[in-house]
Amino acid sequence: MRLPRTRPRSLAGQLFAMQVVLIAAVVAGCAVFAYVSGSAQAEETAERQVRVAALAVADSPSVREAIRTPDPSAVLQPYAERVRKDTGIAFVTIMDPRRVRWTHPDTRQIGDTFLGNTARALRGETFTETYTGTLGPSIRVVTPILDEGRIVGLVSAGITVDRVSSQVREQLGALAMAAGGALALGGIGTYVVNARLRRHTHGMNAAELSRLHDYHQATLHAVREGLLMLDGRRRIALINDAGRELLGLGPEAEAVGRTVDELALPAPLTGALLASEARVDELHLTAERVVVVNTRPVVGGERRGTVVTLRDHTELQALSGELDSERGFTQALRSQAHEAANRLHTVVSLIELGRVEEAVEFATAELELAQVLTDRVVGAVEEPVMAALLLGKAAQANERGVELVLAEDSLIDDGALPPSLAHRDLVTILGNLIDNAVDAVSEGFEGDEGAAVPAPRAAGGAAGRARVTVTALADERELLLRVADNGAGIGPEAADEVFRRGWSTHGAGRGLGLALVRQAAHRNGGTVELDAGPDGGARFTVRLPLGERTAGIRPESGAGPGRGPGSGSGKTSEGVTA
Repeated sequence: MRLPRTRPRSLAGQLFAMQVVLIAAVVAGCAVFAYVSGSAQAEETAERQVRVAALAVADSPSVREAIRTPDPSAVLQPYAERVRKDTGIAFVTIMDPRRVRWTHPDTRQIGDTFLGNTARALRGETFTETYTGTLGPSIRVVTPILDEGRIVGLVSAGITVDRVSSQVREQLGALAMAAGGALALGGIGTYVVNARLRRHTHGMNAAELSRLHDYHQATLHAVREGLLMLDGRRRIALINDAGRELLGLGPEAEAVGRTVDELALPAPLTGALLASEARVDELHLTAERVVVVNTRPVVGGERRGTVVTLRDHTELQALSGELDSERGFTQALRSQAHEAANRLHTVVSLIELGRVEEAVEFATAELELAQVLTDRVVGAVEEPVMAALLLGKAAQANERGVELVLAEDSLIDDGALPPSLAHRDLVTILGNLIDNAVDAVSEGFEGDEGAAVPAPRAAGGAAGRARVTVTALADERELLLRVADNGAGIGPEAADEVFRRGWSTHGAGRGLGLALVRQAAHRNGGTVELDAGPDGGARFTVRLPLGERTAGIRPESGAGPGRGPGSGSGKTSEGVTA
């Protein structure tokens, strides 16, 4: 028959058993020590008691006078019994130097020889010994009786060992009661403490707690979602590897024990981490990432802290931007196909009406108009990804009545960009800047069929058709990307806010484009500038180093691309660098 496996005792139970054994051992040790100490003390007290009695009898003048009489026992026996009863000792024996008793508690022993040692007393010493006499084992003191310097007798006073043991037994009973009380009190206190420990450890044993800790550590470092735990004073109690990465904290940085304010995070993210209420799926920006933040307070009668989870939203946001661009390309192609069909019908109708020359002239004009931008882009920008992006954005802008112009000084040779400069970052930077510029000028113009009519705008805005000018220039040192528009521009009061998450003129849920541009530029060691363009609108300039990358370091003024004719001054009095 196989016996069922029993679950190991819980940690609280093991500690309770160990503490009970420890308390019992301590109490037993104390009891033994007290017993030994009490026995020694009882013997010492008895010895002191009989010594005092013997010396008092030996020094009594009446004893010396009685010894001089013909019958010393007649006087000394009543006196010795009175002293014995008054002091509570077992016997007081007075004898002559030849050890013949003059007194004894048992009168039948008077006249017999004293049982014990007297040699040292006969030499004038007072000594103590344990000896078995007529009354059994006893602790006795023997001292001489001196009369004018001559030993005329001896006194022995003693107390039986049984009486000393009975006194110790009485003390031992009280000691046992005290030890039992201490053991009971210690057991109750230990039970209360271990009951509390059992609640906190949920009845788990040491092996389960150790295994739970190992799983906890493995899970903490394996999960890709950032995890951050704050205590009630907003200090970091725990942070995993993913959390360090998402918040931009190095693996060696000392984070545990620091407050959130000391992490130098962006103000909106710091506010979300310090908030007392729960936050659900909030988008926040760090220096290089878009993170989704969820917080939940830990409450148990009082605020105990906050649990924070962080998810990396950077890649998803970049993919969403690329998807939006693809959708825009698709819509632009659909519109172009529809427009091409209309124009083809027009050409066919002109031919059917016999107006062949007008049909050829109409078709040729449309081809030349479409080919000019294509030839300009392909000739100046030999980087295929950027060329495709510019052509697609031009088609999108044209559908919205916006003219996309490539600056005359634009030039990017094939192979000029290093492989380390990700195409996705180029699409993020240039695509978002063009989209924002197109949105800005689209809101400032009204018109039909591409005939743009200027609408009221802020001072400094240019009149005429809505236009976005793109400059793309690369040399050995850096890549310059500049996007300018002739819209209403950005006022000085908003210049510091444009790169923050959520800044947008299009309502809630927007405002990540420029923040992503700044992140992509910083990832590649570059900078982003905002100033006023030559046509009065906003102008964004991105500089990405193509040599050795050093984040946050800009080329010196007057050097690098974009400083030649037609490139612009780089920054005006309204300029802001991100």
